[in-house]
Parts: sequence; C-alpha cells; structure tokens
Amino acid sequence: MPPRLGRLFAWAAASALVILFVVVLGSVALAPALEGGREAGGGQAGLSAVVFYALSAVTLAGAAAVAFARNIVYSAVGLLAALLGAGSLYVLLSADFVAITQLLVYVGGVMVLVLFAVMLTSRITEVNVSNRSFGAFGGFLLLVALAPVLWVVALVTPWHAQAPGPLAPTTAAIGDALLTRFLLPFEIASLILLATLIGAVVIARKELKAD
Repeated sequence: MPPRLGRLFAWAAASALVILFVVVLGSVALAPALEGGREAGGGQAGLSAVVFYALSAVTLAGAAAVAFARNIVYSAVGLLAALLGAGSLYVLLSADFVAITQLLVYVGGVMVLVLFAVMLTSRITEVNVSNRSFGAFGGFLLLVALAPVLWVVALVTPWHAQAPGPLAPTTAAIGDALLTRFLLPFEIASLILLATLIGAVVIARKELKAD
C-alpha cells in the first residue's frame, strides 16, 4: 500500500472512530441527561462571578497561547498566564494551600526554569523536530472527541447546588496531616523526586561527555 494511501486510510479510520464516539456519547450520556433536566440552581451574578469569568478567560487565553504560538518565548509567557489563572481560581475555591503551592512550585520554580532554559539555549529555533505532528486535522478530531464530553460535564450534568460555607483556612490541617498521618508517603515521594533528579543529572553528564 502506498504511504499516502495508507495515511489517508488511517485518517478516515480515525474520523470514523471519532464520529462513532460522539454518537455513542450522545445516546448514552447526553440524551438521558437532557430528558432528566438540570436542577434549577441559577448562578449568582456578582463580583465573585465576574472575577471567576475573568480569571477563566486569562487561563484559557494562556493555554491557547501555549498551543498556538509559533514563538517558544510567547508559549512560555502563555504558560505563565495559564498557571497564574489556575492558581487564582484555587483561591476562589478556598483552597489556599493548593493556590500557594501552585504559585511557588509552578510559577516560582518550574516557569523560571523554563524561561532560563529558553533564554540560555543557543540556536533553539534551529532545532529540527523529528516527531511528526498530527496537523490541524488531527487536532480537529481531538477537539470533536473532547468537546461533547466537556459540554456534558459542564452544562448537562445535574450538579447538586449547595450554599457556599464560610471561608476557612485549610493550610494548618493539611500541614498537620502531612507530618502525622501521611508522613511516610510524603517522604517516599521526596525520595522518588530526588532519584529522578539524580538520574536526570547523570544522563545529562553522559550526553555532555559524548559531545
């Protein structure tokens, strides 16, 4: 079979699978949910809703910049905006520990490392990418497959409406659990991360010696 014909057959098979998935999702999940209807909860229009939608827009815009920007620096800045928006959304959920961890680890650590790697890597734009991309059509198929799932989860699922409780800090309880009940898993995770870091350094040194 010629390569072009084989690729066309693969895309046709993938398209058929995506269409079948959407049809099955509509018959199994979407139709019963629409028949059952949603609980009348209604959204509360106010300052919190405006802040939520603004932060969501910033997060989505940053994620879109990561995916669609052709300049790697713009992609890194978009990732920074997406991480900041996600951390801010955690604040609205009263998850103060997760929000601060998001800002310290990802924004303050990982993003700084990514920016330094981008800025200090010479001729990074001249690197030949060996991995073949699925292209715009593959991305469109992925969008068609995921959009109905997200739509069902966000808009059709009968979420139970409950009045929000008073804001309360959670850092003290999480810190106490990490140092008492979950101390052993916490230390094991630390050892795994340390072993990963040492392995990355060893592999990088071998590559430098080979060059």
